[in-house]
Amino acid sequence: MERDKELAKLVNVLRRTSRMALQSEWTGSSADAAKFCVEQYNRVLARLKELDANVGAVFEPLAADSSLTVAAMACRQLAAYYEDEVGAASWGEWKGAWGDPRANVWVDKKAFKDFWRKSAREVEDFGEFIRENIEEWVKQYKGREGHERAAEAHERAAETHDRATSRIDPEETKPQ
Repeated sequence: MERDKELAKLVNVLRRTSRMALQSEWTGSSADAAKFCVEQYNRVLARLKELDANVGAVFEPLAADSSLTVAAMACRQLAAYYEDEVGAASWGEWKGAWGDPRANVWVDKKAFKDFWRKSAREVEDFGEFIRENIEEWVKQYKGREGHERAAEAHERAAETHDRATSRIDPEETKPQ
């Protein structure tokens, strides 16, 4: 197999192994998943060392008991090392569009197919980004939600409290 093609395939394996490791950790997988991801990283690294001896100066095999997080990070870093050669995934180009006025949809089927073929990895990366950051978002959302509930409770308490003055209604105070 041509070196460039094999390199692209190995980098693809690293990217997918990283995704799989992070998803497995997020869903609470067993130690078997970590073992598999570590072994996969080590096999890919061994093959890359055969193709490019210089990679051994930067990357080392992972210990057998490494975590899923460590395996994912190692896979991403090793894939990044070859990104200049194999390229990062790109969103592709739209080559025009047609509209379906019945559905009010404007899309070029060929362009969308081309987009998906070239960009499925970005969509997966976007999903991975969401999985990686959802926990932090939930924490922030719950914190904001708790703050909003407290503010609403304070407003309700203020409304039910006896007032010394009446409420001003802007509609009633307009000059006639």
